[in-house]
Amino acid sequence: MAQQNGRIQAIQKKLDSLSRSVPGLNQKVQLFLNGSLQQYLMGISSANGLSISVDPKLSFPVNDNFTDVTATNILVFLAQKYNLDIAITGSIIYITPYIDPAQFAKPPVKEIIASYNHAENTLSLTLDNDSLTSVARKITQISGKNVVVPNSLQSKRVSAFIAAAPFETAIDKLAFSNEIKMVKTNDNFYLFQPLGENEELYINGDKNTSVRRTFKPANSNTGSNGSTGVFSKMVNGQKLISADAVNSPIINLVKQASQELGINYSIYSDIKGTIDIHVNDVSYDQFLTLLFKGTDYTFQEEDGIYLIGDRKIEGLRTFKSIHLQNRAIDTVVAMIPAEWKKGIEIKEFREQNTLLLSGSSAQIREIENFVKQLDVLVPVVLIEVTMIDFRKSRSIATGISAGVADSIKTGGTVLPGVDFTFSATSVNSFLSSISKFTSVNLGHVVPNFYVRLQALETNNNVDIRSVPKLTTMNGHTATLSIGSKLYYKNTTQNLYPSATTSASVFTNVYTPVEANLSVDIKPLVSGDDQVTLGIKVNISDFTSVPTDGSPPPQSISKFETSLRVHSEDTILLGGIERTENDSGGSGFPILSRIPILKWIFGSRTKSSSKVVTVLFIKSTIMR
Repeated sequence: MAQQNGRIQAIQKKLDSLSRSVPGLNQKVQLFLNGSLQQYLMGISSANGLSISVDPKLSFPVNDNFTDVTATNILVFLAQKYNLDIAITGSIIYITPYIDPAQFAKPPVKEIIASYNHAENTLSLTLDNDSLTSVARKITQISGKNVVVPNSLQSKRVSAFIAAAPFETAIDKLAFSNEIKMVKTNDNFYLFQPLGENEELYINGDKNTSVRRTFKPANSNTGSNGSTGVFSKMVNGQKLISADAVNSPIINLVKQASQELGINYSIYSDIKGTIDIHVNDVSYDQFLTLLFKGTDYTFQEEDGIYLIGDRKIEGLRTFKSIHLQNRAIDTVVAMIPAEWKKGIEIKEFREQNTLLLSGSSAQIREIENFVKQLDVLVPVVLIEVTMIDFRKSRSIATGISAGVADSIKTGGTVLPGVDFTFSATSVNSFLSSISKFTSVNLGHVVPNFYVRLQALETNNNVDIRSVPKLTTMNGHTATLSIGSKLYYKNTTQNLYPSATTSASVFTNVYTPVEANLSVDIKPLVSGDDQVTLGIKVNISDFTSVPTDGSPPPQSISKFETSLRVHSEDTILLGGIERTENDSGGSGFPILSRIPILKWIFGSRTKSSSKVVTVLFIKSTIMR
């Protein structure tokens, strides 16, 4: 507004100065006209005798009516209202459109606000629609690092606010925020570049800014919704592939991944099928394995060239020998899933404990990885079993026996029990001594007569110990069996009738009967050096041995348990108790059953026993 007022005042001074020599400028005008500006000014010129020249461009209409106003005032008013410029040449007044000279002046150079800390290598930027070229020049000047802008980005304007960020991070984020990319060359130049066709900026899985390429297959069918994104990046010095594809042809993914990594390839058969895939940072081999998994296609590398095609094509088949270190091949082959074996020929080389595989390299790799996971050292478990039988028995034998026998001498034991035999001489001496004190003569016995007096009680406590050591592989059962075998006789009579007489044939068959102490232990080793023991114990024993050939009676005890212990721990299993009672007697008929007399005319035996069996089991893992 100040500039406009100064311009109008300058026009007013020019006209006032001219009015001294041109009196028509001070004459009042009364003019009514509807027309263009040229017609309007020509009317004033004719009415006041003025020399006025009007630029032909001023042809717009005006509708102003002035009464009793000087020509100078009208010209100043029109210059202000319609932005006109008035020049004076002698007495000629020249009227043109006003052109502001400021529009031809060069704009002042805007200062780029950027600072660089050499000690910490940090860069700060405050940019608001600034020229990328000017920004690059400023960064290069303050940091001494070369930042280059190509011709295609000379007119690019950028905005960013970055405070004290590491230099490369600041440059990268400047590019990211303004939809361009930054590349650092091997000679330490920083280049800004425009995004290529189908490229876009994004945040990758490492939470870093990166560039990826998206595209749609050129030969996709109309209406197909298949889309693909395949791009690569450097990770720890290795170029890896990332892909995001929906219903995309496998062949397109193969070609795009090969192009991204610069891989040489040759396709030997038509690759059909589509796939949905989303992977980040995988190698080329892993990417192809994922694409071809579950299909009839495979790949193989030869001299840096990847051969791709059907698994059955010559040149794509391969073979592999897998030498097992810790397992036997017969157990491993049985564990390989049947689906994996389809299309793969497996041969067993037992002499070297080796498997020979022939077929697709991808399938062979899958089986090889599976076998290597199984080929681990199988733990061996040392099992120490300590068996203890606590046997407590008691037997009593009493009675008097007499008879006739040759060469009987007087003698025996009196303590700790009575088992004394009297010969005929001793008995006759005893009878003679009694006859001296009584009036009754008992007579004498025959020379070979004897009498045996028995009164014995026996107690036994017997400990029977057995300490076998068993060794078995993890998951296999170790068996211990200790016992005895008896035979009893079965007699069979077969009758063969005939017309005249019948014949009988007797057949004897001796049938075995066993009484064993058997222990079955199955160890299972876990990852924390604990052992799960499955224990089965079977204890059988003969209670007596019949003399008539009948089957011997048995006592049987069984138990089964499962528990977990640490290696080298000892466990106690016990409480298996058996009680056996036996009583018998012999004597003179009838008299041996009469009280008091039965001790003279008979003998008695009575025995009882109790057996308690305990087991101590210690398991030790041997690697």
